[in-house]
Amino acid sequence: MLRVTDLAAGYGRTTILQGLSLHVEAGEIVTIIGANGAGKTTLLRAISGLIRPTAGKVELNGERLEGLGPAEIVGRGLIMVPEARQLFPVMTVRDNVLMGCYHPAAREGAAQRMEEVLDLFPRVRERLSQMAGSLSGGEQQMVAIARGLMANPKLLMLDEPSLGLAPIIVQQMFGIVERIAAMGTTVLLVEQKAFHALKIAARAYVIENGQISIENTGPGLLADPHVKTAYLGL
Repeated sequence: MLRVTDLAAGYGRTTILQGLSLHVEAGEIVTIIGANGAGKTTLLRAISGLIRPTAGKVELNGERLEGLGPAEIVGRGLIMVPEARQLFPVMTVRDNVLMGCYHPAAREGAAQRMEEVLDLFPRVRERLSQMAGSLSGGEQQMVAIARGLMANPKLLMLDEPSLGLAPIIVQQMFGIVERIAAMGTTVLLVEQKAFHALKIAARAYVIENGQISIENTGPGLLADPHVKTAYLGL
């Protein structure tokens, strides 16, 4: 579904990604782990059009994406739920969720999709009339993912969905990611909590210094000696 080939990207004169390649097959959960500053968020931003790659290719179902703007990429079904949620705090939860289907490509079937999303997140259903800024961190993350699902993604990219959440909520969050995949949405997951992320991944990559250093199955990376030492604290 997604193929990234020899991607280079960065900010100004600073290059972060250097010749990075990976792929995501339809129906998979693919996890990317790496240290802070390794290039994980830069990769998602380059894929989603928020920054322009300086070299390489990004393809979704064989269609080239690099050079397209973020709105055009959203219209093709590639959606990113950003780090730190980035909700509209003085808008209601309902309006935040509905912002996900603002793009014309997502409006058809939006009412039915809203019910499916609220079934997935009953806590969000209970909070629809509240201001988004009044919610707990876990509730805000649920709203952010719900908003992403309202865009009717073919591929949903999640950037650090467990960031700042209590351990019990973290467990729930990874369960939600598994349910999203089981419902037919392909997931590319960037996550610092490597153990939880690798447990649910069909395949996974380690990114170091802007390049992919290791590719394996989720269980394969959990057993990898370098990953155990560098990312699992074992």
